[in-house]
Amino acid sequence: MKQEEKEAKKAEKEAKKSEKKTEDAELKAEVKELRAHLVGLQQTVREKGQPIIVLVEGWAAAGKGSLINQLISEIDPRNYNVFSPVITPESEARYPFLYPYANAIPENGKIMFYDSGWMEDCVRKYLHRDITKDEYKKRVRAVGEFERQLRDGGYLLLKLFVDISEKEQRKRITALRENFETEWRVSNDDIWQMNEHKLFEDSYESFMEKTGKVIPWHVVDGSRRALAARDALKLLVGQIDKALEEGRYVGKPFKENFPLLKMPKLSEVDLSPALTDEEYQKELKKLQNRLHELHNVIYRKKIPVILCYEGWDAAGKGGNIRRIAKPLDPRGFDVMPIASPEPHEKNRQYLWRFWKRLPRSGHVCIFDRTWYGRVMVERLEGFCSEDDWKRAYNEINEFERQLTDWGAVVLKFWIHIDQDTQLQRFNDRQNTPEKAWKLTEEDWRNREKWPQYEEAIDEMLEKTSTKNAPWFIIESNDKKYARIKALKIVVKALEEACEERLA
Repeated sequence: MKQEEKEAKKAEKEAKKSEKKTEDAELKAEVKELRAHLVGLQQTVREKGQPIIVLVEGWAAAGKGSLINQLISEIDPRNYNVFSPVITPESEARYPFLYPYANAIPENGKIMFYDSGWMEDCVRKYLHRDITKDEYKKRVRAVGEFERQLRDGGYLLLKLFVDISEKEQRKRITALRENFETEWRVSNDDIWQMNEHKLFEDSYESFMEKTGKVIPWHVVDGSRRALAARDALKLLVGQIDKALEEGRYVGKPFKENFPLLKMPKLSEVDLSPALTDEEYQKELKKLQNRLHELHNVIYRKKIPVILCYEGWDAAGKGGNIRRIAKPLDPRGFDVMPIASPEPHEKNRQYLWRFWKRLPRSGHVCIFDRTWYGRVMVERLEGFCSEDDWKRAYNEINEFERQLTDWGAVVLKFWIHIDQDTQLQRFNDRQNTPEKAWKLTEEDWRNREKWPQYEEAIDEMLEKTSTKNAPWFIIESNDKKYARIKALKIVVKALEEACEERLA
């Protein structure tokens, strides 16, 4: 009887072994077939300009890196990139937390694989108490906005979470630590996660629930690498097939109730205020001295400052910016002149080129033209669809709220003049050799569309002047008055910010 039992167990073991071999062979064949399908899709993805982001999150030692290797193994390297963000301590962060992820979004027609990303960043920092509960909530909200903006801008975003059991994670981490060649791959944070498995499990599930309403999460079983590869490939090729069949997604406009400030119509603004030369020189010296002092304080307190300039052609933006920049330490500020987007900028979501130009904490960035081109030039010249520019009001409010949640002071100036003053300045430029370069055919064309631009500007001011990022209309028929008014606004805002922040 014992012999029969042994033989039965042996037969059962052999049967399971044979079954596993068959299953492995089938899995291998499926993976090969899916890879071939993915390879066949890459050219169409390029031709149709479909940008794709694959976010791979999951447990430490779950095999995220090897899964990405499985996904990219047959793709032409020119068609994809892999981004592995480094999670830095909050005390060393000098940019908004979404900054590295926004910077890494791919061009149209390319695929970007994120080896961990905003989920791991948020969860670990919150559990580490590097950020408060309120900061965590703001980041979760920002993640939802970021993902939705990508989707509405035509990106295909696939979010994967590679799951393994607590027992399997412990087994893998132990094996890595016991091998001299691989022990470096296990960080203290990985060990902490392993020992606090339930805490992390609850946090991951909560994060996925909160951020999975617009772009769903897909949990992949990481206990067997071939199975994880098969499931991930199936999801990826399935979603690419669907995206190519349906065409690039274009989000519809919607409205969130931001706390908006009441703004006058441009036609209601009194442009008569003016200063004498004596008044101007006295105020200029006093305000620039104070701004110089405040620059040292904001640097020490690591307060980022973002000044946004828009206005009519020849309204005096350049001169206004120069008077604000003059007292600043050149090591602590940048002026960003924004022209028409370059080809590589047009091939990404429109806010990308502004994410890349954000200042470090403690620095000042002055934008000469901004993201508001979306609802002015791009709107009126037909460079984007109606849905695109109508959606942009809310997207811009979200973007600016993320900046102020980070701690930035955001001030926006509309430099305003009337049509007669503009014409006079155009003629002066045209008749002054050293200034003639400032006047272009496009300036004259834009002047002919003054009523359309005024309507668009009024709507912009009405819908995007929020309490956290207000608009200020700067009366600039008299340039001296305009410069002093802008300086006063900047000085007051920085004084208030410095009083609010701890040393």
